[in-house]
This record gives sequence, C-alpha cells and structure tokens, in this order.
Amino acid sequence: MQRRVIGRSDLEVSVVGLGCNNFGRRIDAAATRSVVHAALDVGINFFDTADVYGRGESEEFLGRALGGRRRDVVVATKFAMPMGETDGQCGASGRWIRRAVEDSLRRLGTDYIDLYQQHRFDPETPMSETLDALDELVASGKVRCVGNSNFAAWQVTDAHWRASTKQQTAFVSVQNEYSLLNRDVEGELIPACQALGLGVIPYSPLAGGFLTGKYRRGVTAPTGSRLAEGPSSERWLSDANFDRLDALETVAKTAGRSMLDLSIGWLVAQSHVASVIAGATSAEQVRANADAGTWTLDAAELAQVDLITPPPTPPNRPLRSRST
Repeated sequence: MQRRVIGRSDLEVSVVGLGCNNFGRRIDAAATRSVVHAALDVGINFFDTADVYGRGESEEFLGRALGGRRRDVVVATKFAMPMGETDGQCGASGRWIRRAVEDSLRRLGTDYIDLYQQHRFDPETPMSETLDALDELVASGKVRCVGNSNFAAWQVTDAHWRASTKQQTAFVSVQNEYSLLNRDVEGELIPACQALGLGVIPYSPLAGGFLTGKYRRGVTAPTGSRLAEGPSSERWLSDANFDRLDALETVAKTAGRSMLDLSIGWLVAQSHVASVIAGATSAEQVRANADAGTWTLDAAELAQVDLITPPPTPPNRPLRSRST
C-alpha cells in the first residue's frame, strides 16, 4: 500500500489507516485481533485509537493484538476527553497529560507512542501549558510526535506560533471530520495546515455510514444502525444528501467502483491528506477499505465530484476592482 509522511515528521504511514474506535465497544479482544492482523496483511501500518475508546479497552486490545509487531507500525492515540467522573480526568492540563500518557502506555503495552494527539481543544487550559507538557514527553522519548484533533484553524495557527516562538515540539498533524459530504475543513483549516506544514488525517470518511449506500431514500434506517435515530440521522438523512448520493453513485458506477471506493479514494486523491482513518469490525471490511485506497481518480472524476459536492468558498477572496 502507498505510504505518505505525516506533515514535517518522520512518521511514514499507509494512506489508509485503521480506526480503532470499535475495539472494546462493538467488538471484543478476539475480533480485534482478527481485524488488526488483517490490516497488517494488506499493508496498513497506521493504527489510530484513543484513551476514551471503550474506556481504555481499545488501547488494551490493540496492544495485545499487535504483540511483537509493535515496532513495525505507527500507533496514534489521544487524550483530553473525559476518562472518569472525577474532576480533572480530562482536558489538556500538564498534570492530566502526564498521567494520561502513562495510562495509555500501560494499556498499549509499549514504551513509546508514535503520535500523541489532543482529542479536542481545551479552553480551560493555556495552550502554553499544554505545549510545555507535550514537549517534555517528546524530550523523554515517551512520545515521538504530537498532533491535534477537532481544532479550528485559528487554534492550530496559535499553537504553531507559540511552539515556534519557544522552539518547542509543534503539532505535526490535525485529525478532523472530512468526507465527500463534509468539506468544511477545506475553507480555512486545510489552507492553514498547508502553510504550516501539518498533515491532515480525516476521520468519518463515510459520513457515519451514509456514503456506503446502505441507507435509501424513504426507507427506515435499519434498527441499531448509526443513523437509525438521533442527531446523526437528522444530519445525514436529508433529501439534499440523498440527491448528492445518487449523483455520486453514478460517478462510482461509471468507473466500475463502489461508493466505499469513491469515498476513501477521493480523500486519498487529496495531496494534503496523509492517511484516511477508516474503522472496521471485520477482516472483510479492512480489506475493502484498503482496496478503496488504491483507486486513483482521474481529473475528470475529481471535477465531477466537485460539481456534486462543491468545496467551500475561500474566506478571503480578492476584492473586485472598481470600474472607473
């Protein structure tokens, strides 16, 4: 499988990574082992988890499944989401980071984390305090590189400026929602990342499963599925999105590919994307995700997609000159 380097780091990862959010939540340790080994077999070397996934079980299951292959792969995990009911068991304070990383190292069964990511922005903690703690972890060898997730463009830029000013370890990546149906990050975040040299790691490439095509207009979503009810259902199961899906399916079928292929392949086609995080609960899904990452869309196909799901309008368009 094709590999790319994450931002200005030395982390070389497969263009399709394995999202481990299902481990400890939807699948047990045995099923996790099957999924992880299938990923290794098809050339996936990037595994993305978080302390909060399965309340720590995702990290534990991943560590056990990797076993002796740990040093052959790039492991990413995250901190900042609540890990308990007690105050202070979340966020990006120096105190919590130092505790959270030790917990993650123990659960993963490793002595270092390749990419340690702040799962969300913490408005209660000064960014300078967070960066001090992360710089300390990198200097100690417990963490190789650091990244962020769900940050806005201004937050990424501010963090980069602060780290650069103090010559500290800076974020090398951003992990945000990004798909054919949600291209908001192309407005400000991705231009900022390109200017600063950060790699982009999309999550939710299938828009909560909507882009697989298993949800049909006028048909009740399957019981127990992600879009069966709630905010996600209201967000994705709209007539406008079904219109877009119909048009995108035509593009995929014309190329002899599936919607899964188009959803992941289109993201891989974006030069600013380092790796697409795709979750799986079976070996078959892993293989399908990996195969989707091999599709090289041509210019005509990319142009068709832009007509169906246009990128956001750049926020700083040149002013029109006044006529004299």
